[in-house]
Amino acid sequence: MSSTWLAAETLVRRPKHSFSEDHRVLEGGEFWRRLPGYREVDEATFLDHRFQAKASVTRVDQLHSVLREAVSDAFYQAVEAALSRATMSIRLSPYVIALIDWENAERDPIRRQFLPMATHQLADHPMARLDSLDERAHSPVPGLTHRYRDKALFLTQDRCPVYCRFCTRSYAVGNDTDDVQKDKISAQRDRWDLAFQYLREHPEVEDVVISGGDSYSLREDQIRLIGNTLLDMPNIRRMRFATKGLAVLPMKVLTDDGWFGALAELNKRARKMHKEVAIHTHVNHPREITDITRRAAGRLFEEGIIVRNQTVLLRGVNDDPDTMRLLVKRLGYVQIQPYYVFQHDLVRGVEDLRTSLGTAIELEKQTRGSTAGFHSPMFVLDTPGGGGKRDVHAYEHYNTVTGVSVFRSPNLSASGRYLYFDPIDSLPEEGQERWSHPEEHERIVAEALVAGGGNADHLILAAAE
Repeated sequence: MSSTWLAAETLVRRPKHSFSEDHRVLEGGEFWRRLPGYREVDEATFLDHRFQAKASVTRVDQLHSVLREAVSDAFYQAVEAALSRATMSIRLSPYVIALIDWENAERDPIRRQFLPMATHQLADHPMARLDSLDERAHSPVPGLTHRYRDKALFLTQDRCPVYCRFCTRSYAVGNDTDDVQKDKISAQRDRWDLAFQYLREHPEVEDVVISGGDSYSLREDQIRLIGNTLLDMPNIRRMRFATKGLAVLPMKVLTDDGWFGALAELNKRARKMHKEVAIHTHVNHPREITDITRRAAGRLFEEGIIVRNQTVLLRGVNDDPDTMRLLVKRLGYVQIQPYYVFQHDLVRGVEDLRTSLGTAIELEKQTRGSTAGFHSPMFVLDTPGGGGKRDVHAYEHYNTVTGVSVFRSPNLSASGRYLYFDPIDSLPEEGQERWSHPEEHERIVAEALVAGGGNADHLILAAAE
């Protein structure tokens, strides 16, 4: 055996481990009192979900009343200017506002998710769409998307406790903006009944994602109605309540006993029927996990309610290895399972938040192995045009100059090719130059299709809007 092999074998047998407790260090205490508008707010009030809802900020002048001179006039002006051409209106809970580092507001990763700034906005990619995943084209009844054979997405309503800038359903969620007149999917029983009837008539559906909007915005009686109606269907084996709540309003789990009780009762009944109720939440940055989050996740854990996390990969938020590793470790520490990291959808209005596919591929390599396998998220791309989720490594072709990647999804389309496009500003000069000429766009797509084993007839993209 050669000495080279022995040296390599020794390195394998004797790994050097570095240990950090950073993932166990959570923001605690009355941190919200740092802000002028919350200095007199005691803990009992701040943890009351009703206070959080009532005191949520939906206008820049309201934000000013909380922050006052903590940020400059130029900052407020940049936000106002950005909102005039944004796809999402703003709604911020006091909890989220208190998590932002206002001394470093322009670069703060939490601010970037919820408050746009005109000084950071970029032009949309020519292939960006409002409904990039083509959900409406796969809706047999209003508010129900049936794409995978055994799974359906149930959009129960169009409200959230906080609005994300990068929402994949900016075509429907939240209030109208100057730029977008929203589809309406309000919480209406007659619309829900159509969805229930469809699910009864399609026994192949076993899994339902209850989303919207946000499941946090459902009343306790609506949680019971939706959950028990689904449990009564023999074919439905699993349901997931999708909510960003644990990232933006964790105190609801602690203080809204009616809502929590409805979910706990549903989970208990489901387990007796050997069915599953789970929460799928959405934490993007380690600082969103505080001691309040730990307490909320702990209450869910005590009830045996499964909580999984779906992170969105965001530029300037979590697109570096150290942040992603810390996020994954901290989620596991509070008993939230890291499940997916999503490549940012090709939606309009948030080009400054998208990363290249190559960034996701490298981050997956840097993250895997930092913790147990069942706590290692899968990095996926939800393909434009409705091809569903694909592992970021599973492309048929990826041109890093033009930024075009090509994917197949055989269970949804035998011959279809689904294309994703990196942000143009992340491309090398040659790629940026080609995209600057509209007459080149069709050729760029055609080249990618051929390289990916398809042709023009195989292209699947969301329809132009």
